[in-house]
Amino acid sequence: MSEQAGEAVPAAQKSSWTTFLKSLAGFTGDLSAMTAPPFILSPTSLTEFPAYWCERPELFAAIADGKTDQARALAVLKWFISTLKGQYTSRNESMGSEKKPLNPVLGELFYGYWPANAVRGGKTTLVVEQVSHHPPITAYRIENLEKGVILTGHSAQKTSFSGGSIIVNQVGHAVLTVSLPSGETEEYLITLPRLRIDGLWYGSPYIELAETSYIQSSTGWLSTIEYKGKGYFSGKSHTFKATLTPPSHIHTSPHVIEGTWNTTSKESHSGAIFHDVTSPKEEITVAPVEHQGEWESRKLWYGVAKGIREGDFESAATFKGKIENEQRQRRRDESAGGTTWELKHFKHLEHDPVYERLGKLFKANPPTEDVYVYLGNGPQF
Repeated sequence: MSEQAGEAVPAAQKSSWTTFLKSLAGFTGDLSAMTAPPFILSPTSLTEFPAYWCERPELFAAIADGKTDQARALAVLKWFISTLKGQYTSRNESMGSEKKPLNPVLGELFYGYWPANAVRGGKTTLVVEQVSHHPPITAYRIENLEKGVILTGHSAQKTSFSGGSIIVNQVGHAVLTVSLPSGETEEYLITLPRLRIDGLWYGSPYIELAETSYIQSSTGWLSTIEYKGKGYFSGKSHTFKATLTPPSHIHTSPHVIEGTWNTTSKESHSGAIFHDVTSPKEEITVAPVEHQGEWESRKLWYGVAKGIREGDFESAATFKGKIENEQRQRRRDESAGGTTWELKHFKHLEHDPVYERLGKLFKANPPTEDVYVYLGNGPQF
């Protein structure tokens, strides 16, 4: 990768990229506040990123089809691993390198759905709201009500620069609930992997996942996912090892799955293919821009995205500056009037009882986290 990586920076932009790298190296604190060179910007807002959780909606729906605790825990792991490619390598593959998403504004919204079909049953819907600007926090809700599968979560990023790489500590979690035919509900606590953005010195950034994330089921099954990745001297990009261990009262061997999360993996014991994301994903269906409200992501950022896609970075910067100035003025007005921004679709609570209850089972760190509770008032799709 590195031999061609230098070509990723347009010749006219190399000096600004060098300046950006120097500012990175000397920056202390959270990098999310930094302004990146326009050519490294993505035309997509971070508010759209929760759609990556469901680019293969049939896998999301199939969780409900598992006949046993174990089968459903495996289905959740398969679905989760299959979401990683879209979240962390799709821009690298389509744009030549990782791009910095547009930093959402407080109150920004993103709505969409994946249509119903015979395989996955009912329509799968997505509601996203930017619930905080400093720090940037995105809350989301994905649900297939016919199947009884619902995902609710939030994510934020704490970003720093270390050893020539950008380190992104993802803050937040997701909870998946599955309504069973018996009337019972299963819950799965999903923690988020840490990211490492490498390739900066070559002007061709790409993401590696690092360390460990977990999926803890209320039935006791635990998936431990270790991300290996490519080091400076050895290793293969995007590799992982997942171990699904049973609850203590079930005496069976753990399931071990190994492979690359952006292509395929296999069950270690049987050699059977576990997940395969080499086929095309399914894009979310979104209303045309002209039918969107002013706070909806693609309407809000239309001028910026158009400038980035057309290489007109001056135009993109002008539109971006206008949006950011309006946001700053809105915060000043609120401060002067003694008011605060009201969330539309979510309510913030300081503690998440599901996180605390399931997190105890694998000694989650931190032991407590806040939560954004969905109010059930999303649009009618």
